[in-house]
Amino acid sequence: MELDSIVGFLENKSILVTGATGFVAKIFVEKILRIQPNVKKLFLLLRAGDTKSATQRLKNEVTGKELFRVLKEKWASNFNSFLSEKLTPVPGDISCPNLGVADSNLREEMWREVDIVVNVAATTNFDERYDVALGINTLGARHVLDFAKKCVKLKMLLHVSTAYVSGERGGLIQEHPFKMGETLNGTFGLDIEEEKRVIEERLNELQSEGATQEAITLAMKDLAMQRAKMHGWPNSYVFTKAMGEMALGHFKENLPLVIIRPTVISSTYKEPFPGWVEGIRTIDSLAVGYGKGKLTFFLGDPESVIDVIPVDMVVNSMIVAMAAHANQPCEVIYQVGSSLKNPLRYSDLQDYGFRYFSENPWINKDGKAVKVGKVTVMRTMASFHRYMAFRYLLLLKGLQIVNTAFCQYFRGMYTELNQKIKFVLRLIDLYKPYLFFKGVFDDMNTEKLRMVLKASGAEADLFYFDPKCIDWEDYFMNTHIRGVVKFVFK
Repeated sequence: MELDSIVGFLENKSILVTGATGFVAKIFVEKILRIQPNVKKLFLLLRAGDTKSATQRLKNEVTGKELFRVLKEKWASNFNSFLSEKLTPVPGDISCPNLGVADSNLREEMWREVDIVVNVAATTNFDERYDVALGINTLGARHVLDFAKKCVKLKMLLHVSTAYVSGERGGLIQEHPFKMGETLNGTFGLDIEEEKRVIEERLNELQSEGATQEAITLAMKDLAMQRAKMHGWPNSYVFTKAMGEMALGHFKENLPLVIIRPTVISSTYKEPFPGWVEGIRTIDSLAVGYGKGKLTFFLGDPESVIDVIPVDMVVNSMIVAMAAHANQPCEVIYQVGSSLKNPLRYSDLQDYGFRYFSENPWINKDGKAVKVGKVTVMRTMASFHRYMAFRYLLLLKGLQIVNTAFCQYFRGMYTELNQKIKFVLRLIDLYKPYLFFKGVFDDMNTEKLRMVLKASGAEADLFYFDPKCIDWEDYFMNTHIRGVVKFVFK
């Protein structure tokens, strides 16, 4: 594995990026345009019905974001013409054959021109409907592969997965590919075609029963959890992402394939500017709840390591891997995280959150500063269930009795509390595997990639992705939480 100039490698290349409105994809697109304005073309697949709506989504959800302000300042009045020349919005849908691209001329152009395919499209919802999750994360990956094989100039396919395809494994988790049909608990019979059949059968049952859309959605979410747990995965997201990896590895033939497995992705560390983030990501839901005074207790082991990696480091690893493996038949896994080289603990996060919001309290809609306190930590599921029973379930039981006595007068209050409790318990069930996670992600392959980059010379500073350089206290106190407050808090 050798590296010449990565910036030079990108010159005159055409790249197809799926999931173009997603967090990682936006950072990827911005970085490519900023460091190599002579890239030939970026074809950006967006879920849209036609070119007009795809173009509108591209403007509203990608290039119109503050993320692009550095690029906008650089190109000034030529910004829009530069984007028009370099970006082609592609209306489509990853869950359909040929990526749902209806325009045959555009399809032919991509098959003729594309050098690299980057698949970032995914549904990251832990509680997604099974038909949706399988359609995007598993069958979508196969559709991307099939499309890539038709690209006559193709040099490689880069697929973004997640490190948590490992499930609830503890210890050192290595960068090993999945074999088709492999499970985490040793069960037999995992078959993607069978999973499709199970979904179709269940949907037919529900429709024949005249089930409402709400009931169908709930049933499909339950089916997702049932099928995931049957084979050893904690939720449908990581289960369907694992099957996506299996499909790619099994059907790739001689196509160069790189799979990037990032851990928990956080705001930008440095580029295009520190602290840019979008949407409420996994750890940011805790920050938002705590800063607004709504999170008063925490479930999990404070000494557990939470593996966090800034998004610009993930993107840099993607670009370096593209340049390193182009035209080399391979299947390489890169786990991009921090738990092995620079571990961060939940107790550190709690400390940073308390200090930040004590010094910079959130001002609520009434104009009052929200005071935060130390969080009550529950280290076991047993202590959490005791807390819920004492704090909420007794109240719920009492409301039920009073409601009966007063002829359902308190029905609304009882129903609302019951729904809130069920919601919290479902969230805990979804996130429990990560709150007590004992795994550490090996990054031997990723370290080799870093070493090759370092040996190649000056561009190591441009494509940094070494977590050892991160001072977590400085990053969270001065970059990440500040970014979450600015870009996420509403």
